[in-house]
Amino acid sequence: MAPSSVLSLSGLCHWAAWLFLLYLLYKASTLYLRWQELRRVFSAFPGPERHWLYGNAHEFKGDGTDMDVMEGFAKQYEYGYPLWIGSFYASLMVGHPEYAKAILTRQDPKDLTYRFLVPWIGKGLLVLSGPKWFQHRKLLTPAFHYDVLKPYIGLMSDCTNTMLDTWEKLVPDQKPLELFHYVSLMTLDSIMKCAFSYESNCQKDSENEYIKAVYELSHLAEYRSRCYPYHNSIIFYLSPHGWRFRRALKIAHEHTSNVIKQRKEALKQVTELEKVKQRRHLDFLDILLYAKDENGQGLSDEDLQAEVDTFMFEGHDTTASGISWTLYCMAKYPEHQEKCREEIREVLGERNTVEWEDLGKMPYTTMCVKESMRLYPPVPGVARELSQPITFCDGRSLPKGTNVILNIFSINRNPDMWEDPEVFDPLRFSPDNPIKKHAYSFIPFSAGSRNCIGQNFAMHEMKVAVALTLQRFELTPDLDKDKEPLKAVLIVLRSLNGIHVNLRKLQSKS
Repeated sequence: MAPSSVLSLSGLCHWAAWLFLLYLLYKASTLYLRWQELRRVFSAFPGPERHWLYGNAHEFKGDGTDMDVMEGFAKQYEYGYPLWIGSFYASLMVGHPEYAKAILTRQDPKDLTYRFLVPWIGKGLLVLSGPKWFQHRKLLTPAFHYDVLKPYIGLMSDCTNTMLDTWEKLVPDQKPLELFHYVSLMTLDSIMKCAFSYESNCQKDSENEYIKAVYELSHLAEYRSRCYPYHNSIIFYLSPHGWRFRRALKIAHEHTSNVIKQRKEALKQVTELEKVKQRRHLDFLDILLYAKDENGQGLSDEDLQAEVDTFMFEGHDTTASGISWTLYCMAKYPEHQEKCREEIREVLGERNTVEWEDLGKMPYTTMCVKESMRLYPPVPGVARELSQPITFCDGRSLPKGTNVILNIFSINRNPDMWEDPEVFDPLRFSPDNPIKKHAYSFIPFSAGSRNCIGQNFAMHEMKVAVALTLQRFELTPDLDKDKEPLKAVLIVLRSLNGIHVNLRKLQSKS
């Protein structure tokens, strides 16, 4: 090699080394400035002592005690406290209804909770903001009118009975039953029948490719949210987990596209929803396909797919969590279980199907469902990025762009709002209860303009599932200490070791 070439190569290496050093200095100074800014932003908010490297992350072991750790912090710091993940990322963890009200009543918040699900669910109602969110919300609201929801009750009953028939075959084994697996398949079956008039048969064929893809996507998105290096998209997509995610994504999106395509073909000759209604019940997909705003603008194909995938995600795992924890509470508190059963038998008699008119005749069962959701909210936390500065009731402020986490689990158990908050007491929700609660002290479906659009759908399904279960079975807790549920936030509130109960088949009363 010629000497000039050697010198040239040496010079390039020299400059590359300098550029790399400058890049490192730039990154280091950026991180230092970010650390200083976060310290300034949260200076008025005392919080738990943090490690110089881990922040507060080392407090959370992932062993089922994390919710207890956060509950302890919430009691120590009344309104909210900064939670540090490492040295350069922090959020205000909010545990008081007044702070929740200030955040949830402000317009256009950016929800960060489901950002790792966006490749799957797209930019639907869950993650949209601004005028497009408002347009979608307005177009989707008719899909949750009671006239649309009414026919769903029979379908929910059928899906619940399919699950209970399976349980009945397992009762002779006299082994504790893990609830969440079966309930999740049931709610998935239910939402596909109700919202898309689609027969999945998933309760009998859980090996169905689409069903497996839905579970894979939920699991991997949740795992990515907990694995900090996977927050980087390049690292995640180059990893084996990223490969699995893309494979499941392809299956899920192809299924959704086919369902939408088939429905469009079926509706080609039908120009009005009323004509569809004459043939069969309207479903969520019908409403989406016919939805038009005041300018005659409907949803694009991309928007349609996003809303269908969003509703698939939102409508089954969250409801499965609510049903599973309610049945766990019924097993744990037999006196309330028996009161519900008496009420249910009075309403249903020997019928094994719930009807629309029955839902309003189960006040005690409804109170028990609400009290279960107070103690075990299906979505225990929601993360937001403030779209504008905010000043709270105590005068403390946060600037635009600050991350906040609404700790719904702690808000629902706030001792300033609830007497004996750890006690299961359905009468808290009795219409005759004279105690006036703070409007934001019970927010299992969030609150404000971005509250859960499907909350009536979810409440109906929970009541149907609980009523039919208690009509057919007596539930008792699994007394094995190793089976005590270990609460964990796996997108929804679940248990690391499952939710186990014992079942005893009841004799029908003629």
